Amino acid sequence: MSSKVTARHGLVALIVRRACETVGVEAGREPLERAYRDEATQIRAALAARTGDVGLAEDAVQDAFIEAIEHWPRTGVPANPGGWLATTARRKALDRLRRDRVGGDKLALLAATEAWACPDLNPGTDTYPGPGAGAAAARDSGGADRQADDELLSLAFACCHPALATEAQVALTLRAVCGLTTSQIAAAFLVSEPTMAQRLLRARKTLSGLKAPVTIPDPDHLAGRLAQVLSVVYLVFNEGYLASSGREPARRDLAAQAIALTRTLHRLMPREPEVLGLLALLLLHESRARARFDGWGRLIRLKDQDRAKWDRRLADEAAAYLERAIALRQAGPYQVQAAIAALHAEAPSYEQTDWRQIRMLYTRLQQLAPSPVVLLNRAVATRHAMGAEQALAEVEPLSADLDGYHLFHALRAALLAAVGREAEAEQVRERALALAGNPAERELLARGLSL
Repeated sequence: MSSKVTARHGLVALIVRRACETVGVEAGREPLERAYRDEATQIRAALAARTGDVGLAEDAVQDAFIEAIEHWPRTGVPANPGGWLATTARRKALDRLRRDRVGGDKLALLAATEAWACPDLNPGTDTYPGPGAGAAAARDSGGADRQADDELLSLAFACCHPALATEAQVALTLRAVCGLTTSQIAAAFLVSEPTMAQRLLRARKTLSGLKAPVTIPDPDHLAGRLAQVLSVVYLVFNEGYLASSGREPARRDLAAQAIALTRTLHRLMPREPEVLGLLALLLLHESRARARFDGWGRLIRLKDQDRAKWDRRLADEAAAYLERAIALRQAGPYQVQAAIAALHAEAPSYEQTDWRQIRMLYTRLQQLAPSPVVLLNRAVATRHAMGAEQALAEVEPLSADLDGYHLFHALRAALLAAVGREAEAEQVRERALALAGNPAERELLARGLSL
């Protein structure tokens, strides 16, 4: 099955090239790419919400784009590409349900949604309604926009269903919500395209087997499910901000996708404090992105970064989001992490950072989301606020939980060296180097510098 999925992607790529050769790059490729960027996710979300099947929605949208690639070079790009694709995708979904002779409930539900896409329109015309509710009156009243927002949010929750492994949640979110291709996701996970296609297929089958509704969870379950969605988004950002392995030290495309998705979540849930907190946190990290690597791709430690290169506009935007989150008086882990990042952003220099306040915030974070990694980060603040001896005393008990974590050994080596135990520090530094997967971190450790 994975070979078929991969073959379909290859077919799409081939037809795109031929279409562009036939009608020219400007007329062929750009309208389709623009339609995919602007419309595909919303059409996919609308279909998934109506059928309750993420996999069916994905296949139908892909079928619609294949038909567009074949159709538009001959008849021209319709005036409303998104509407054309929405109607075509709906028809493709109906065809699949009829052909498979299963999913009678899905078929009836989809066939009844005349307000979303009109079946009587000729695919050769350009008078299709857009995705969503489609009726002009509804759109004027804002009803279609609200429905589209709900559908997109429902799709994000479906992709992060607790029955899926975290890795599958991340991959499915990147595919269905962010619109990345299978090959792009495979590159992010450092696996082959057929392997990723199979992984996505299994995730889709799991959701289909559960018959899980593609909808926003009810209030009793919303908090827990939202936490899963935010966790997946944060994992995507972290992998983009500093890749866990591979040749590239950072994947800016993944970081950008995570920020875009968090902005979407904020647009859909503007008064959710942890969404505001996560958006503030990501923007604060992103504000330092230009200063994190030198011209040779080497990682620059926070203490050595040129703060003039930090993006103050992003940092100010983040601070505004954080203020709004705090005003809602519902503390959460992302808000606390954003507050820590904000203290770093506001400090005139590394030495003038308010390390005692940062240490207090890590203590609060440990109360909200207990983790040995949180305690490890608190020990960094302890070193600057209270000295290396105290920090080392906090780090040593973490060895059982973090022995396989390179940053634990990197920090321990730095603390051992600071208290004059250089021989031990060298051995521990070698352990950190052996565990580090990111090339920039390995280079830094190889130079004898602590992270």
